[in-house]
Amino acid sequence: MKQIHDFNFSEKTALVRCDFNVSLSKLNEIIDDYRIEASLATIRHLIKEKARVVLMSHFSGSKEKVVHEKIQKMLGQPVFLLKNHQEVNKTNLGDVSLLPNLRENKGEEENDPAFSQQLASLGDIYVNEAFSVSHREHASLVGIAKILPSCAGIHLIEEIKVLAKIISNPWRPLVMIVGGAKIDSKVRALKGFLELADHLLLGGKLVNEVLTIKRMIAREEPLPEDLVNEVKKIDLTSPRLHFPLDVIASSNPKGDYYTRITGPGLIRKEESIYDIGPETINIYSRIIKEAKMIVWAGPLGLFEERKFEKGTKEIARAVSFNHEAFKVVGGGDTGTALTKFNFRKGIDHISTGGGAMLEFLSGNELPALKALGYYERE
Repeated sequence: MKQIHDFNFSEKTALVRCDFNVSLSKLNEIIDDYRIEASLATIRHLIKEKARVVLMSHFSGSKEKVVHEKIQKMLGQPVFLLKNHQEVNKTNLGDVSLLPNLRENKGEEENDPAFSQQLASLGDIYVNEAFSVSHREHASLVGIAKILPSCAGIHLIEEIKVLAKIISNPWRPLVMIVGGAKIDSKVRALKGFLELADHLLLGGKLVNEVLTIKRMIAREEPLPEDLVNEVKKIDLTSPRLHFPLDVIASSNPKGDYYTRITGPGLIRKEESIYDIGPETINIYSRIIKEAKMIVWAGPLGLFEERKFEKGTKEIARAVSFNHEAFKVVGGGDTGTALTKFNFRKGIDHISTGGGAMLEFLSGNELPALKALGYYERE
């Protein structure tokens, strides 16, 4: 796999795939700018090389202007917010510009060859600085890398080095904590984690889905068949796998709805799990305290709501306060939680990706890394 330092970017147009899909507050302010910060070393290198720098990303909602202003402020120079792809030709060497939301074109998520070619026509060299979405087979991640000379950005290289170390030489006991709401890639990764980790601690929406499939939680809406099949592959009786012993349940997470502490098998049909309970916090914290390496992806509950924040907050505290362990945390929501509870300083490496990090650690090939040639063996 070629790296950014393998290319001469002088008088070239560099197309840089970033992930600027950051979380915003109710005041439309960026909660955590780490993903933007992670891309700056690559952008500054390309500016120094006298390249024309074209940034590409996807955004949910109307985040472009907020992100654009933040990039300018952090970079310390103007960044042109382009209205369309044709405006790239109006920029000069040394300029930095930002393309419109990639996912406005359906060809992006479909990895459409025509859209890949359209993007490739804008530049000379492609740089992947978006580890967090490298598990997606999209045009700006896979298709374009097969057309242009391509390489990995500075932070992407760092991500791979740290995560490869966990796979090849983990310090034991290795504790992995998996939670959050995006469950598809996480469920696929669980089987591999049980083979890698000494302890696998579960929380978040993931617990709702797995326990539903185990028939411990009643639910009227059917789950996707592919999700059910993935869970059936997992040895749910493994002593390495830890489910919450108690949870915080509610029929509605908003407003003043009634919440209660109960066993996960006693959830009512109208309820869902929104946090882990106090007994689970104690048990998980004791396991984390003994760890020599910790990997955490996904909050343990709906930490954005104060009444459901304790589980994630206390687990963040336990992870941060284990000073002997090498600690890796991944995912936008997990990073946001660390920022909210002021525990970022205790973490050795914060990955920009949650799902991508877990896919990598589970041994699955990431399509975007494969397109760069990472998995090729000499």
